[in-house]
Amino acid sequence: QVQLVESGGGLVQAGGSLRLSCAASGRMLSAYAMGWFRQAPGKEREFVAAISGNGVSTQYGDSVKGRFTISRDNAKNTVYLQMNTLKPEDTAVYYCAAKWGVHTTDRTRNPYWGQGTQITVSS
Repeated sequence: QVQLVESGGGLVQAGGSLRLSCAASGRMLSAYAMGWFRQAPGKEREFVAAISGNGVSTQYGDSVKGRFTISRDNAKNTVYLQMNTLKPEDTAVYYCAAKWGVHTTDRTRNPYWGQGTQITVSS
């Protein structure tokens, strides 16, 4: 069982930056791939970024490539999402997710989720 708690959300102006954190608890967390997803009102939850258990491999959604960076510190059991050059269309609830093994862009294949944190980008 893995428990995830996100933090770092808030209100920011367009062009600004925020860093989200996801604190994980459980056993053998370095064996879990971690990901970030987001959901805007009236839209489906979409893939943002993912990282392998050892932090070597990363993957990004097309809309955030070049602006967002995912990283992890397994010693602290924490995953981060550095978000730069934020746009109003980045406004959403951001969720941390985890799965055993290889990371995935498919939200249905992540069995563990955090409660989400709201990001609002004003224009």
